[in-house]
Amino acid sequence: MQTITLGQNGPAVTPLCVGTWAWGDKLFWSYGKDYGSEQLREAFHASVDAGVNFFDTAEVYGMGVSEELLGEFIKETDKPVQIATKFGPFPWRFTGASVSDALTASLRRLQLESVELYQVHWPFTFFLSQQSLMQALAEEYRRGRIKAIGVSNYSAEEMRQAYQYLADFGVPLAVNQVRYSLLSRKVETKGIISTAKELGVTILAYSPLAQGLLTGKYVPENNNQPTGARKTDSRFSKSGLEKISPLISLMREIGNKYDRTPAQVALNWLIAQGNVIPIPGAKTAEQAKQNAGALNWQMTQEEVAALEQASRPWLG
Repeated sequence: MQTITLGQNGPAVTPLCVGTWAWGDKLFWSYGKDYGSEQLREAFHASVDAGVNFFDTAEVYGMGVSEELLGEFIKETDKPVQIATKFGPFPWRFTGASVSDALTASLRRLQLESVELYQVHWPFTFFLSQQSLMQALAEEYRRGRIKAIGVSNYSAEEMRQAYQYLADFGVPLAVNQVRYSLLSRKVETKGIISTAKELGVTILAYSPLAQGLLTGKYVPENNNQPTGARKTDSRFSKSGLEKISPLISLMREIGNKYDRTPAQVALNWLIAQGNVIPIPGAKTAEQAKQNAGALNWQMTQEEVAALEQASRPWLG
C-alpha cells in the first residue's frame, strides 16, 4: 500500500481515510436506528483488513461516542491504526489550557497516548485568538501527544495565517480538511488547493462522495429518495439528479474499464489530484470494502482530465 506524508514531514498514512462522523451520531445519521456499534465494528475491521488504517473523528461526533467506539475497536486488532481527531473552538474555550484539556479528553476516549493528527474543527475561535490556539497546539506537538497539526474549513487566507503562526513556533501546518469532490470544487476557485500546494499542506477531502450523489445510487428515473437531512438537499431532486447525470455516465464508463464503481472512480479522481486524501464514511463492512476499492489502480491523465471537464459546473 502506497502512503502519503501529512504535510512536509508528518506521519505517513494511507491515501484514503475513513470518516467516522456517523459513528454515534443520532441527529444526522440515525445511529442506533438503522445501524449500531456491531455494524461499525465490522466496518472498522474490514477497513483495517483492506489496508486502510487511517480514521478521522472529532470530539463532537456523537458527543464523544465516535472516539469511544474507535478506542474500543483499536484494542481488538494487533495491526497499527492511525487516528486524526479535532478540537472544537467553542466560545467557552478561551485559554491555551482548554486545548490541552480537550486533547486529554479525546485521548482518554480513544484510549491512546497520542494521535497522528489533531485538527481545529472550524476557523471561528470567538475569544481564543488564532495565535494563542496555534501556540497551544505547537506545545502539544512538542510534548509528542500529536504527531501533526491540522485545520479544517479554513479559507486560503486563514490557512496561510495559521501556517505562519505555527512557523513562528517552529512547527509545520500539515493539513487543511475541506469539503471537496467532483460535485464540490469551490476549494479550487477560492485558492485553497493552490495555497495548500504552495505551503506543502495536505488536503483531507470530506464529503468526497457528495453525501452519496457520486455513488450512482440516485438517478432521476427511480425516485430513490434519501433519508435524514439529505431530503431537503435540492441536488437530490429530479432536476438536480438530471444535472449530474452526464458526469455519472462518464464515471460509469471509466469505472467499467477498470471494473470499478462510480464511487471508486470519484475517490480515485481526488487521489489523482496529488496530496489529497479523501475521507469517505463507512457504516458497514460492505461500504468499507467499497471505499478501499478506490486504491491500487490509476486512471489515465486523459480520464482524469475528462472528469475535471465534466465537473466544471461545480467549480463555482
